[in-house]
Amino acid sequence: MLANIRPALMVTRREVRDQFRDWRIIIPIIVLTVLFPGLMNFVAEEAIDFVQDYGAELVAERLIPFLLMVVGFFPASFSLIIALESFVGEKERGSIEPLLTSPLSDFQLYIGKLIAVMVPPILASTLGIGVYLFSVYRDIGWVIETSLLVQIVSLTYVHALVMVSGAVVISTQATSVRAANLLASFIIVPMAMLMQGESMVMFWGLYDSLWWAILGMVIIAGLLIRTGIGHFNREELLGRELDVLDFRWSLRLFRSRFIGEATNLVSWYRGELWSSLKEVRLPFVLLVGISLVAVVIGAGLAAQFPIPSELIQIHPGEGQLADSLESVTLLSPEGIPIIWLHNLRVVLLATLIGLFTYGVVGILVIMLPFVVIGYFLATVSSVGVAPMDLLTGFILPHGIFEIPAILLAGAAILRMGGHLAASSDGKKISEGVLSTLADWAKIVVGLIIPLLLIAAIIEATVTPKIALMVFGG
Repeated sequence: MLANIRPALMVTRREVRDQFRDWRIIIPIIVLTVLFPGLMNFVAEEAIDFVQDYGAELVAERLIPFLLMVVGFFPASFSLIIALESFVGEKERGSIEPLLTSPLSDFQLYIGKLIAVMVPPILASTLGIGVYLFSVYRDIGWVIETSLLVQIVSLTYVHALVMVSGAVVISTQATSVRAANLLASFIIVPMAMLMQGESMVMFWGLYDSLWWAILGMVIIAGLLIRTGIGHFNREELLGRELDVLDFRWSLRLFRSRFIGEATNLVSWYRGELWSSLKEVRLPFVLLVGISLVAVVIGAGLAAQFPIPSELIQIHPGEGQLADSLESVTLLSPEGIPIIWLHNLRVVLLATLIGLFTYGVVGILVIMLPFVVIGYFLATVSSVGVAPMDLLTGFILPHGIFEIPAILLAGAAILRMGGHLAASSDGKKISEGVLSTLADWAKIVVGLIIPLLLIAAIIEATVTPKIALMVFGG
């Protein structure tokens, strides 16, 4: 392993030396390291003075760690341009040919470049955090707890790792620096949204939850690095001059993958759809295990956030359940298209999010219903209602169709993410994405849409009657 890394470190030393010779890199790092923390320190002082006038010291206490995270994030985000230029920038300047013709392997070349472009954002973020902490201590005497400091520094580093890893992948696939900079929005925008979620966690004081965010981003960073290495091709990097948006080629590829050799609907189900189902066998089994874990998590949440027993209106024989079900407009034939389209929107949303997160966040969306099931099973059990009665009356009638559809959708999403991170075998990323999208579309059109339609019909018309039979009323 060390023998493979040592040549990569030679590339790293070359790149870092060249970076710190460029004043266009050094000056912004110094400015962001010195001036931006000072600005955040001024904001913290003014905010503390303001909220203390109204007795809201808790807000001030949690504002400073948030600003510390912002101080670490901004230098890393501005240093992203270095990573975006790592390959395509040298290609435009004509300085990458000697490096690509060296005896270094693709792995060594890619890792060496990746480590090199990590150095400026890590240095800038670390110095910025240090300057900010010193300024806050000097002005208001605030000292951060060691555990919180470790969390925020770890969060800052994994932010930088995710952004840089994504930027290097873009740099290897783009044909110009301008195109790479435009594609950078697919990195900055999701990271900014992620920081909004992390800020909410910090303002609520749920600092332990940040470890899950750190773990998730480490996984995403690892997948991005794996993607970059798997799809890096030095010959293609040198030979590709212009990317053309060819809709006809995309449609032909998608159509050929979707229809295959089928001549009718029966042969399509037996051949093409069945072959796609075999591809998602392992992800499907994994999703079954994850769904069981989600049910357990939901049951645990019921103990932490219980519903008062007087609000649970399941009383056999008193007619209250029948009145409640009749008041729900969705539980009627008119509600069938609403339920069906809602479930399809969830599948499409999970797929869209999954494309940008290797299926990780998409799976979280898919697993939410199982968390809800676990929550309500534990809740009704606490008031003396048998969980099996709840399953039989309210979930299983339509769930025997809806749950497999959800698991199939999650398995297809997970396979898309795994295929993106796998080796390209000489194919472009776009080819791999289109092929897996076609497989996803086959499963959605052939099974998920019909299953969700059947589930919606049963949920709106049959499930309420079975619930009344089980619970009376």
